[in-house]
Amino acid sequence: MNSNTGPDLHIVSFNVPWPANYGGVMDVFYRLRALSRAGLRIHLHCYTYGRAEAPELEALCAEVHYYRRDMSPLRQLDSRPFIVSSRCNKELKKRLLQDRYPILLEGLHCCSLLEDESLRDRIVMVRAHNVEADYYSRLARSERNPLRKAYLALDAAKLRRYEPVLQRAAAVFAISEADRQHFLQMGCREVRLVTGGHPYDSVTSPVGCGDYALYHGQLSVAENIHAVEWLINNVFADSPHRLVVAGLNPSASLRRLIGRHSNVRLIDSPDDATMQRLVAEAQVNILYTDQPTGMKLKLLHALFCGRHCLVNSAMVTGTGLGELCHVSDNVEAMRNKLNHLMQTDFDAQQVALRIDRLAPYATAIAVRPIIELIQNN
Repeated sequence: MNSNTGPDLHIVSFNVPWPANYGGVMDVFYRLRALSRAGLRIHLHCYTYGRAEAPELEALCAEVHYYRRDMSPLRQLDSRPFIVSSRCNKELKKRLLQDRYPILLEGLHCCSLLEDESLRDRIVMVRAHNVEADYYSRLARSERNPLRKAYLALDAAKLRRYEPVLQRAAAVFAISEADRQHFLQMGCREVRLVTGGHPYDSVTSPVGCGDYALYHGQLSVAENIHAVEWLINNVFADSPHRLVVAGLNPSASLRRLIGRHSNVRLIDSPDDATMQRLVAEAQVNILYTDQPTGMKLKLLHALFCGRHCLVNSAMVTGTGLGELCHVSDNVEAMRNKLNHLMQTDFDAQQVALRIDRLAPYATAIAVRPIIELIQNN
């Protein structure tokens, strides 16, 4: 266990944040690591959901506890969103009441604790990963499975009604400026910007030229499946340029689509070293989304470690990172920009610009508002 002697902090995570291999848990893990390195004693509480207990977390934390997420269909009958009602645990509450340490809840998922009167006089903060109601609404629109589509739409409506619980938090830490403005307008007491947690301490983008474009992301998520389909069908169909698609658990439909295009290659669930190499060696990191929510950590990965970054405007909405990207919002513009970038060296001047602009996005810097709030209370 970690032997830090600084201020104590409970962190309640919606899932086990190791391995840090997709956006949500990356955000949790690398923020946790930064807080631990800053001297805080972390008391970590994780809901288990499709991931095993992780002894690796003990090196960063004073203690780690695990709780089963209740996936009973009866939870759907609760007036609260399923992502919240399935994460209620009496044992967790009992542990939190054993001391007076501040509490950081990771995501609206864990915010049933804000309803609890016995914790009303505690410093309870929330890291908002998204405006969840907007996120789930867009997921519902992208989903093709009728049952899952209905579930997502129902939870989106519940999330909209439940979201004002955040007004009870001592502070809400928003992942983007657009989200910060949303929570301020909603009436939250204090809202501070804390950009996404990630492992990139400095810009390592290589100068020069590669010979392929890369899309990376979790490939079982409807949003990302739709993004890859859009890119293949609209940008890379009949293109002379190669596209590499890399990420966790690609869907069967994606495998079939990629198999029909000789200039598209799938790399299924690459390890961290392989993904890092793919991002760095690509000539263009191409990212597309129809969900202008939160901060996409794969965007930060591409900017800290890769060459040219070609995106649509929804990918950079509210992030402040648009000036570091090439932004195109229709098929013809994106194809033309891709053609240009594939033949244009990434140079030292562009690296210098990223070093300057990305400094506030380093995780060690981003967590300062959390540390300041703990120290001042």
